[in-house]
Amino acid sequence: MDQSATYCGLMTALVASPLAVVNAMISAIEAKDIDAAVALMSEDISYENMPMKPMTGRSVVAKVLQGFLTPAEEVDWQIVSEIERDDMVFNERLDRFKINGQWLELPIAGVFKVREGKIVLWRDYFDMATYSDQLKVITQVNRELPNLGSDVEAPRNF
Repeated sequence: MDQSATYCGLMTALVASPLAVVNAMISAIEAKDIDAAVALMSEDISYENMPMKPMTGRSVVAKVLQGFLTPAEEVDWQIVSEIERDDMVFNERLDRFKINGQWLELPIAGVFKVREGKIVLWRDYFDMATYSDQLKVITQVNRELPNLGSDVEAPRNF
């Protein structure tokens, strides 16, 4: 994605619905544009991959995204279904990462809360074994996965 398209996507998201904000973030992630993705998040975003500890803060989320996106040759997040209600967005996705020429496919149920054009909560539900089993096969390395969690607990007032 070129910079002008990213800029237009960000500007659209900032004045658009919560669904548009979330979809703009997903588009940025698919383009592996971490800066554009985190620009759509609040400074104190709570990012919660439910099998792991919550993470808080835009810079922490950027590091996690870097870890997921760097080894991927391509990223394709297919939205199966989505719904917006007030400031909440719920989506069912198939997050796909092409690594070493093979696709890792992870079914996800996502929950997002958007305030003033910024994502303040991003919670993904998925099966860690589905992720780790595929990653082991793709990388052909039987090693411990990095700890993507944080010792900082997320606020629960969403």
